[in-house]
Amino acid sequence: MVKVHRLGYANLVTPDLDQQVDYWTRVIGLQIVDRTPDQVFLATKLGLEAIALERGAASHLSRISFQVAPDSDLGELAAALQRQGVKSERRSDISPAVSEALVLRDPADVQIEVFAQCRFHAHDKSDAGIGPVKFGHVAHRVRDVQSHAAFYGEVLGFRTSDWIGDHFVFMRCGVDHHTVNFVRYETPALHHIAFEVKDWGELQRACELLAKNKIQLVWGPSRHIVGHNIAAYHRNADGVRVEMYCEMDMMKDEALGYWEPRPWHEEMPLRPKNWPKDTWRSAWGFGSFGTFPGYP
Repeated sequence: MVKVHRLGYANLVTPDLDQQVDYWTRVIGLQIVDRTPDQVFLATKLGLEAIALERGAASHLSRISFQVAPDSDLGELAAALQRQGVKSERRSDISPAVSEALVLRDPADVQIEVFAQCRFHAHDKSDAGIGPVKFGHVAHRVRDVQSHAAFYGEVLGFRTSDWIGDHFVFMRCGVDHHTVNFVRYETPALHHIAFEVKDWGELQRACELLAKNKIQLVWGPSRHIVGHNIAAYHRNADGVRVEMYCEMDMMKDEALGYWEPRPWHEEMPLRPKNWPKDTWRSAWGFGSFGTFPGYP
């Protein structure tokens, strides 16, 4: 089994590359680290790759990458995947920071790139845009949530953090409550991508910067119940829903088995659980009592 430790970057196909480069740099505050006529790689100001943009006919998520332990042998991981009946292939130079990776496909045919070694890009000390701390998680709409949970758990080493009913699962690969989540939909697609900001003050600043750029929030700011992060969502010009968040639950010691205690937790200690299907989306804020347009 592969044991993933960290989310790398997501590759988004876009019909308007220049418009999306402007959004991701000027509004979100990512830095360009590589550019060709049809592809752009962007990293956070702290130097980790987060988003790749690829010119294409219609907006969609085409691939995501994950890092395993830096001392991992990719050949041994490929052999382990083969024993599980999972096909993979070795590829080089998948991004400016990654020279070697294993490439495989998840149940929704999204390309997964697994790498061990990567390099940081230069620290961008400018004040442009929101400037998130890191690329935090990717949420997917899928037909079969259980098969995705099994694949990401048994093949990539994710742990299940929480379920809402039997239709929405949150999974972690590090200390954060979730790095991927899957919700049942008839039409598979990207649900949203999320970036962590430093704190609640930075989230407020992010909302104000979005307003100055005439980008309306579609939900929030709100405090979720599952995961307990404070979050605000908007859509970019490609229709991609983007979340900015802070204060997400963390499990700092897997052996303890409970989330780091917080004053807003419903139980002490709070452990991974199956929440009722009618669990409120948030404890407070817009959308607390159910759904908002486009969200399950």
